Order: sequence, then C-alpha cells, then structure tokens
Amino acid sequence: MSMISPWGGGGRPMMPGTGRVRRGLDGPREVGLRSGLIGRVWRTFARPYRSRLLLLIGLISLGSILTVVPPRIIGLIVDTLSDPPEGAVDRITWLAVGLVGVAVVSSLLSVAQRYFSSWIGEQLIHDLRRSLFDHVQRMPLAFFTRTQTGALISRLNNDVVGAQSALTGTFGTLAANLVQVLATVGLMLSLSWRLTLITLAVLPFFVLAAKGVGKRLQGLTRESMNLNADMNSFMTERFNVAGAMIVKLFGRPNEETDTFGTSARRVADIGVQTAVIGRLFFVVLGLMGALGTAAVYLIGGRMALSGSFNPGDVVAFGLLVQQAYQPLAALSNAPVEVLTALVSFDRVFEILDIAHPIADADDAVVLDDQAGRVEFDDVTFAYPTANESSVSSLDSWIDVMDSRPGETVLQGVSFVAEPGQTVALVGPSGAGKSTILSLVSRLYDVGEGAVRIDGHDVRDVTLDSLAATIGVVSQDPHLFHDTVLSNLRFAKPDATQEQVVAACRAARIHDVIDALPDGYQTVVGDRGYRLSGGEKQRLAIARVLLKDPSIIVLDEATSHLDSDNEEKIQIALSAALRERTSLVIAHRLSTIVDADQILVIDDGRVVQRGTHDQLVGAEGLYAELYRTQFARAGS
Repeated sequence: MSMISPWGGGGRPMMPGTGRVRRGLDGPREVGLRSGLIGRVWRTFARPYRSRLLLLIGLISLGSILTVVPPRIIGLIVDTLSDPPEGAVDRITWLAVGLVGVAVVSSLLSVAQRYFSSWIGEQLIHDLRRSLFDHVQRMPLAFFTRTQTGALISRLNNDVVGAQSALTGTFGTLAANLVQVLATVGLMLSLSWRLTLITLAVLPFFVLAAKGVGKRLQGLTRESMNLNADMNSFMTERFNVAGAMIVKLFGRPNEETDTFGTSARRVADIGVQTAVIGRLFFVVLGLMGALGTAAVYLIGGRMALSGSFNPGDVVAFGLLVQQAYQPLAALSNAPVEVLTALVSFDRVFEILDIAHPIADADDAVVLDDQAGRVEFDDVTFAYPTANESSVSSLDSWIDVMDSRPGETVLQGVSFVAEPGQTVALVGPSGAGKSTILSLVSRLYDVGEGAVRIDGHDVRDVTLDSLAATIGVVSQDPHLFHDTVLSNLRFAKPDATQEQVVAACRAARIHDVIDALPDGYQTVVGDRGYRLSGGEKQRLAIARVLLKDPSIIVLDEATSHLDSDNEEKIQIALSAALRERTSLVIAHRLSTIVDADQILVIDDGRVVQRGTHDQLVGAEGLYAELYRTQFARAGS
C-alpha cells in the first residue's frame, strides 16, 4: 500500500495553515512502475485467455510473414519484364494471381485477428471491471471516507480500457512488428547482406530517438490520467443534488467553472504536448527511413547497372526496406509504448493491492439462531489514518498529517444489551455515540477489547451473517436512484409485495407511497431527493423492518420528523422493537425515557448508566441535558 509521507524541502508547498498538499498542475509525483508487472498480468488476468492469445499471436505472425511476399513477387515481375523469358506471359499471370491470393489470405487473417483481439479485449475489460468493483465494494468504510468517488470511477472506466488496449493492442502490435522485421530482414539478407547492413546502419538512431521521448511520454500519460480522475471526482461531487444545491445557494458557478477549466486546460495542454512529441518522433524516424531507402536505390542501382544485381531485386529490396523501417521504428518506440500502456495496469493493480483489513477470518463462523445479545468489553478505538485505509492517488488532496497515529475516540467502553432490551446512547455531539454503533456492524474494527454478539467476537463471524443480524437506520438514510420498491427490496430481494406493504404500513409510509404517481414503482430520484426528509426516514425504517434482523440500530432515526410523524414512528418502532435488541442514539431525551438502559457518553467514555428515572434523579451530565431540553421545550 502506498505510504503518504510529508514533503521535504524540494516538494510541493503545503496550503497555508492546512497541513494538506494539493496535487498541483505541474503533474503527479514521479512514480515508477512496480517490478514484475508484465509477469503479473500474464499470470492473473491473461491466464484464462492464454490459448486464444497464443492463437492471436500466431495469426499476427502469419500475417506479418505474408507482408514480405508481395515485394518479392513484384521484384520477380520486374525481372520478367526487364528480360522476358520463354512463357513470360504465363509467368506474369501467375505472379499477378499470387499477389491477389496473398491479399485475400491477408484479409482473412486480418478479420480473424480482429475477432480474437476484440473477444479477448472485451472479456478482459469484463474481468478487470468485475474484480475492481468487487474489491472496492468490500473495502471498509474508512476507505470511502478518504477516497474521491470520481477517481474510483476513472479506474473502473479509463484505466480498465487502457489496460485492455495494452494487452490486446500494444503487445499484439509489438509481436506483429517483431515477426515482420525478422521476416523482412531475413529476405533482405538473402538478396544482399552488404546492402542490408548499409540500410540497417541507421538503427542506433532509432533507438536513441525512442529513448529520448519514452520517459517524457510516460510522465505525461500518468499526469493526464490523474487529472482526468480529479475532474471525474469534481463532477461527481458537483453534479449530485446536494453538491448542485450548495453551488447554487452560495452563487459560485463561475468559480467552479474556472476551477474545472484549469484542470481541463492542463489536460488539453498535455494532449498537445503528447501529440507533438509523438509526431516529431515519427518525423525523425521517417526522415531516417527515407535516407535508408535513398541509399538502397543509389547503391543498389549502381550494382544493377554493373550487372551484379538484378533490377527486380533492387525494386524488391527498396520495398522491403520501407516495410522494415516502419516496424523497426515501432520496435524502437517499444519501450515508450509498453511503459505507457503498463501505466493503466499499474493503476488497476494499485487498487487491487489495497488490503481488506475487515474481512472474514479463515475460521469465521455463521451467526445462527441469533438471540441478539450485544456486549462491549473494554473497547478502545481510534479511526484509521489515510495511509492505513487508502492510497494518495485516489485523492487530489494529500493529508500530510494523517500518517501520524489516529486520535483515540473510544476509551474503555463496556456495556451489555441483553436480548430484547433497548439501550439508548446520549451525550454531546462528537462524544463517540455513532462510533459505538459503527463497531457493532463492524464498519470498523476495535483497537483493543472486543465487541461480541451472542458471545461471538464480531471479528470471528462471517460478514454476511453479521449483516443479516443487524439492521441500521441512520440519521440521513440513503436511497438509490431507483424505484421505491427496488429500494425496499434491497434489504430482502425475494420479499413478496404483501411483505413489502406490511413493512410500509408498520412504518406509517404506505399511504404516502400509494399516493405517489406510480405508487411503489415511483423513482425516488438521486439519493431520494424527491421525498421529504421524514418520508425518506420512514422508508428506511420500512426497509429495516422488511429485513427483519434480531438487532436494530437507530442513529437519530426520528430526527427529521415533526411531532405528529414522530409519534406515529415511535408507536411503530415500539411494536417492531419489542422482540429485538435495539441500540438507539437520541438527542431528544423524550424519545428514550422507556429505554431499559441509558448510556451517557462523553469524550469517548461511558460516564453514566441507568434508567431515565435513575439518571434524572442523579446529578450529572444526563440530568443537565434533560433540564436543558425541558427548559427549552417549556419556553
């Protein structure tokens, strides 16, 4: 995993007062390709398609060999015309038929090459995208809090396509060029080894020219990829409903356009630089090739006039030289092409190499017949730092300070929620209440101590069975841009319509859904913005009720409801939670007066515990919070 370290004196400056470094427009840090990359590509993603890849290379090789046949046939035609032998007409006819035959076979080979190349390429894209998607979605929550969504999307799209192009395009072309050079040079040597050596004398210049531009093009390619990822992230944040609303409310569309335009301008500049450098490279190689061709006709022509070389051989040799220089130029540029192409694979593997810190243990057990007992045993926790949960290339802001140990959020938290009990967590904002609930669902792993469900450490049970045991309704529930029914069935894909309606009736949301234009088939919009906050929250409660877990976690589940709706939901929740263990965060203490146990959290510690009556009668933070809310409600 990439480590994030502070910049030294020669690095990019930190933004004043922030301790964070912006990846500037001068490009990314110099990052070399990891060793063994080609071997890893061959061992992993190319493995299922090796036979077809080898067949593709065989077809390419055969097609490349055929390219040397027409010049030889043309040379024979020239010799026949220069000094017609007996039966010259028949010989010319058969030679012409041979030219057509070679063209037909080459065309068929080209179609077959295209088929296998496209088939392998599309299968590879599928495998890479599926692997990346599966790997990313299994990352812990800390990964997503550190990562730009647009950067991830760029890896799943642009870099995957680039990796596919590298495997079926770049490497296939290199194989074709190599075979063509060997076949062409071999035929040239058979015609005249002296003339061949003369024409190949320019080869060192090809190599020097390629070496001069290779490193520059690789750097430009990586910088362009990073900038495109940054722009994807920028658009993803600004084009969702919440981001668009912020931009409009603060009246900053011009500034946003300028910010986006700066990156877009740099990408355009890189495109121009890449195009010009590439064109100049091939112009230089073309001029060298022209010199070699001129040398063939100059020296070969004199040899033909002296009678030591056939005119047809001179023509054939000239055509062969032109055919040799083009793949030679490409092979000279091979390091450039390979390194540039492998950047995409390198960026894909960078994501796949991020470890899954929260995963099933080898001996993980399934939670069966859950009673719903939750126990926190002397739990201490600190949120993971950036270098522990992500990589810097997925965030255009590099938090220099995040390489330091994380601040302890929970310290020695212990409590037990017996099956069927309701345990409420109260306390000031930032005290650690939501963190406690996150540890129950194993969104994070504890640093010290243990969280147990029915006696099992949550780190020793399968994630699937843990997810099936716990239902969560957050303070700001998320809905997908899909129908109401699809959002509900996300909790239970095989739920019947009757089960869905029953859950919605229990959550007091059925009548609202039934009144929508398309009922349960109504699309809720991005993040559910077509619904009010209270409607979203009741829909989220219905989704949990449909899941039917043994433990329910409510993180301010009634915060967006008015008094009337809150009363309805409290009645529905009281019935739904009667047979389940529930952990509830509530800022309004009136909603948890009947809780079996109330934990008062302050500065990451449990400072008080008891029932509502016990805590009100005792001096402490709870009584202070209660008096404050009571006075506010009575004013």
